[in-house]
Amino acid sequence: MADNATRHYISSFFLIGIPGLQDFHCWIGLPVCLLFALTLLGNSVIIVTIKLEPSLHQPMYVFLCMLAMNDVALALSTAPKMLGIFWLDGHWLDFNLCLAQMYFIRTFCIVESALLVAMAFDHYVAICIPLRYTTILTTPMVIKMGLIGITRAVLMVFPGPFLIKRLPYYSKYVINHAYCEHMAVVKLANANTHVNRAYGISVALSVMMLDLGLIATSYIKILQAVFRLSSQNARSKALGTCAAHVCTILVSYTPALFSFLTHRIGKKVPPSVHIIFASVYLVVPPTVNPLVYGAKTKQIRDQVVGLFLPNRKNSKN
Repeated sequence: MADNATRHYISSFFLIGIPGLQDFHCWIGLPVCLLFALTLLGNSVIIVTIKLEPSLHQPMYVFLCMLAMNDVALALSTAPKMLGIFWLDGHWLDFNLCLAQMYFIRTFCIVESALLVAMAFDHYVAICIPLRYTTILTTPMVIKMGLIGITRAVLMVFPGPFLIKRLPYYSKYVINHAYCEHMAVVKLANANTHVNRAYGISVALSVMMLDLGLIATSYIKILQAVFRLSSQNARSKALGTCAAHVCTILVSYTPALFSFLTHRIGKKVPPSVHIIFASVYLVVPPTVNPLVYGAKTKQIRDQVVGLFLPNRKNSKN
């Protein structure tokens, strides 16, 4: 008791950045800054284009607009602090601000996963039961699916900060990360963290298994329907519709799975490699998503051209 009484709870964490690569932080900040700028620009263009063009007020594009807004929020919750570490030596972060960053990052990641499921369902209905598309994916249904995804994320992440707040933090305050990652913070506690670890694993596994299972089921049904089509052109068109979404899924889940597995079983993976992949998971997908959809989706590509180059659009018409 006397020993505990002389201890003081820490009020801030020290974020290392990329362990072992501190001498290169200035250079690492350049691609992070570029990706951040492209994220804001690309997703803003997607949001404005969908908002201004009435022909894009359809479920598929509404989900894409939601994804773009979520990507902007995710980038704003991570990239500024990373750049502060890499360029301004802003390594210290208040305890409560660290918990807030952790909460928002995990919430936006789960929302992103839910939106990918919703978009997979949209493709399933459009390809497998097209005659019922307008009756199933009505505006109220689209709004309800978005709200369910947000509510699930908020409720699943809500216990996290409180479970961490109950832990004592006396001596360890250095986080070997470029942002406040949940397990990295939990490992610093001067107490038994089994409950926190079990909570973190259960949330991650439940989201990945459920969402990836639903996405896989949707695409199995889609492939079955596509290969039943007699026309090669129809098959190519149907698969082309899903190409952008598949790219987004791969970009989003691959580094996330790598980061999750290396935290638990990747003992031999160098810390710098793990942190780089964990950072890629947060800064690359928000940048790539608008580029993929802009390149793969003709309707968006045409509207973007019309938005910035109206004369070129008119000449085509």
